[in-house]
This record gives sequence, structure tokens and C-alpha cells, in this order.
Amino acid sequence: MSEELAEVDFQRFWRRLQQLGLNAYESRSYLVLLGHPKFKALELAARAHVPRQKIYEVLDSLVEKGFAQVVQEKTKLFSAVEPSLSIPSYLGRKRQTLEQELTDNGRAGVALIDDLKALYSEGQGGRGTLDYLRIVSEPAQTGAEYRRMLAEVKREYLEFARPPHAVDPLDEKLVKHAAANGVACRLLLEGATLDEGHRQRLTEYMAAGVQVRVADALPMKLALFDGQHGLIALLDPVITRPTWTAVVFNHEGMGAAMKGLFEDRWSRGRAL
Repeated sequence: MSEELAEVDFQRFWRRLQQLGLNAYESRSYLVLLGHPKFKALELAARAHVPRQKIYEVLDSLVEKGFAQVVQEKTKLFSAVEPSLSIPSYLGRKRQTLEQELTDNGRAGVALIDDLKALYSEGQGGRGTLDYLRIVSEPAQTGAEYRRMLAEVKREYLEFARPPHAVDPLDEKLVKHAAANGVACRLLLEGATLDEGHRQRLTEYMAAGVQVRVADALPMKLALFDGQHGLIALLDPVITRPTWTAVVFNHEGMGAAMKGLFEDRWSRGRAL
């Protein structure tokens, strides 16, 4: 292998190690260690082009991350840990750290929601005349709104269901829970989008008391709760990458209009 090619490979491996999470000095030092049995710290600093005052910090970090080990002889020497051991071990520890951070953030987020609810409610008093309408374009937020309203429904839940789903009603246990609590639940679905798995779950829904019908096509996605609040989702007119925008509403007139539309399509639907 020519020196030029070796330098190209070195730069490529150096960048890939940084993508894993090592810094520039750590990546260079590990690559130099891989090509030699062992090094004194200051010898490695010269070979890896790491400032002498930084090399001990770099080596301590490599040892902590599992990429280097100490060989104690007359003087302290350092050698590389074999890549098939160092890299999986490092990624495993990194995954555990990230999972713990997500768990901690989740707990903190739940606590923060409770603390900020009062502030949010207080601030809504000055929002103006369109408090009853909100536009939501983020699917995760649409899903959260849907689940919140479904958990709070008291009497009636109606839905036009068609993909793509922010929340698939057939995968949502809250629907069965609402039916079990005496809520009148009716789902109207597009027949062309149903596969065998969906049909099986629909049979389970009907056994739980949910009424189900199928339509050839639906004009929009709609979820209506207690005849007054809910959401509609309209397909944005973008051909290359169609997306849905949801309007969350809490308005008696809007609810009545949406229920009239639902009843019209429901009457034309057919049994599963």
C-alpha cells in the first residue's frame, strides 16, 4: 500500500471514528495505537500530532471509553484494545447512557407538563376570537390531541378513518375502553385500504360494541367527540410529497356540521 493511499485510509477512518463519538485527538491516537504494540504517552503524542499537554487527557479518555489499555512495565505504556471489542462495548455503553437520558427526560417532561398546565390555561384567556380552532401540522401533536379527546369522550365518538394515520384507530386501545364505558362508537373506513390484519381487528372491535362500516372513499379524516369537539385532517395539495394538516376544533356549530357529514356518509356505507 502506498503512503498516499495509507494517508487516504487514515483520514477516512479518522472521520468515521469521530462519527462514533470520539474527538479528533482521540481518533488519531487510537489509529496510531492500532498500528503498534504499545507506546509511551509522549511518543504517542508525537506520532499522533497531539499536543504534549493534551496527550494524558486523551489517553485517559480512550481508556475510559474502552479503546485503550494501560500496560504497566518500568514506565506506563498504552496499547489499543482490539476493534471488535472496543467498538461494540463503547456503542453499548453509549446506548445505555442515551436510554437513561431519555428516561430521565421523560420523567422530567411529565412533571413539567403538570407544572405548566396552569400557566398555559391562564395564558389562553387572551388568545382572541379563534380559541375554538387550532391548526396542527405535526403528526405527533395530532396523535396526542386525538388520544386526549378520546380519553375524555363521554357520549359519542365518530370517525372517518383513512391512511396515513397519525394514530391508527384500530391500534388504539382507548376505542375499546370508550365502548366498554358506554360511549357510542362508530367507525367508517375506506374499504380499499383494509388488509386482513385490519379486518381481524375490526371483528374484535365489533365484538366489543364498536359499530363499523366501510365506504369506497372518504373526503377527509375526521374524529368527532360528543358532537362538539374533534379534529379534521385535509390532504395538502402537494403532489410530490402529500402531507396532512389537521384542524382541531371545539365549536358546537362545527360539530353539528361534521356530524351531518358523517351521518350522510354512514348511511351510504356498507357492513364489513
